[in-house]
Amino acid sequence: MSRLPTVRATRYVVPLREGGSLPGIVEADDLGTYVCKFRGAGQGVRVLVAEVIVGELARRLGIAVPDLVAVELDKAIARYEADEEVQDLLHASLGLNLGIDFLPGAFGFDAGCRPDPETAARVLWLDALTANVDRSWRNPNLLMWHGNMWVIDHGACLYFHHSWVGGIGSAERFARQPYALDDHVLASYLPGLAAADEELAPRVTEGLLREVLALVPEEWVEPVPQADVDAVRSAYVEFLLARVSGDRPWLPRAAA
Repeated sequence: MSRLPTVRATRYVVPLREGGSLPGIVEADDLGTYVCKFRGAGQGVRVLVAEVIVGELARRLGIAVPDLVAVELDKAIARYEADEEVQDLLHASLGLNLGIDFLPGAFGFDAGCRPDPETAARVLWLDALTANVDRSWRNPNLLMWHGNMWVIDHGACLYFHHSWVGGIGSAERFARQPYALDDHVLASYLPGLAAADEELAPRVTEGLLREVLALVPEEWVEPVPQADVDAVRSAYVEFLLARVSGDRPWLPRAAA
């Protein structure tokens, strides 16, 4: 089973004080620089699972996503960190964390950006498929880099896994849950959504989803009552397959 590439953090550079999870810039032993999402943050490791599933699914659907790696963090990395909040986070995050390739010179998406309409419609479709609630004008989670639009920050997707406290439920409810575009930063590209659906939905196959789920490190797959790690991975596949099957009532429709 394939896994995300693993690197070892060699230096914690600076925190990114945006949002509540306190990600940070780290340097690693492969000479790369990464935005690190920490397993010890308040949202827990299921956020990291969503980041991998949705990010790698996006990549396979032709949407630009920074490279993802697993970042090994040991206790020495916090030794010279003066900020107590950051130090506590680093100590709580020993082991594997998520690294997102840092794109130097990238800038945030704003009203002056004009993405390719087909690309924007694909991103809109991906967000509807995975129930992304965090792509608003307040927080677009889009970067412009070398003239292209890149998608980042998918921890708010796949909300259904937060309800797996008593066990894995039925995928049917998620399969029919409508997606609201009211606050979406790319809502104006709704006319291209039907074409994106026709192109992308047939590509989301069981084989593709299992390939993506295989990338998730085993230690991030939290136990669920009456389900081992393999069963939890299969549940993600089942939920997303149910979402793309049938008439897809969750898909927003453009006005005639």
